[in-house]
Amino acid sequence: MKGELVTEVLAYDGGRSVTVYVPPGRPEAIAFAGDGQLIAPWGEDLEAADVAPTMIVGTHRLDDEMSRLREYTPVFDEARFAEHEAFFVDDVRGWVQSRFGVALPAERTAVCGVSASGELSLAVGLRHPDIYGAVFSASPGAGFKPPAVLPTLLPRVYLVAGTLEPFFLANATLWADALRGARADVVMYERAGDHGGPFWREEFTRMTAWAFG
Repeated sequence: MKGELVTEVLAYDGGRSVTVYVPPGRPEAIAFAGDGQLIAPWGEDLEAADVAPTMIVGTHRLDDEMSRLREYTPVFDEARFAEHEAFFVDDVRGWVQSRFGVALPAERTAVCGVSASGELSLAVGLRHPDIYGAVFSASPGAGFKPPAVLPTLLPRVYLVAGTLEPFFLANATLWADALRGARADVVMYERAGDHGGPFWREEFTRMTAWAFG
């Protein structure tokens, strides 16, 4: 059996698409992603890997880059970020439960993203560690930086960046150092690759195996 991709439009902001990778077996883990039209199809890579059946719920990004940043990074537009956060955290999870009958505890739930949505995953993960037990952040941008004081309760965090994207590698390292200083469970990998390169997709399987076995 093979998994399938299901795309539906939810009511947020006049209509926002969400693409879900539904694994062939009953989901034992779930990852919620920004930049969903990019990330959700990576679920097919998990079928050949030795990982638990994992559902990927990918909320689509906006085409306009500045609008995307306002939704994904709280420092650009706090009100817009909060609106999207409520959609991402509450509406999308509620829809997944009603549509697919899937609602898993934090230790089996991750939030993930790449570049700007890598910032989204960090921001949402730190704000809602009771919901997302793991954060997957590839090549995070520099808009959302580690706060001076991190929360006491922190999710596990997997960071990765490429050797050919020094700006993003520096951002990922900054987060890794701050999280380690707060005694979080964090891993940081430097891979060969540039921003937007295929190493993001390759790393996603490793992230899933690290978080869910």
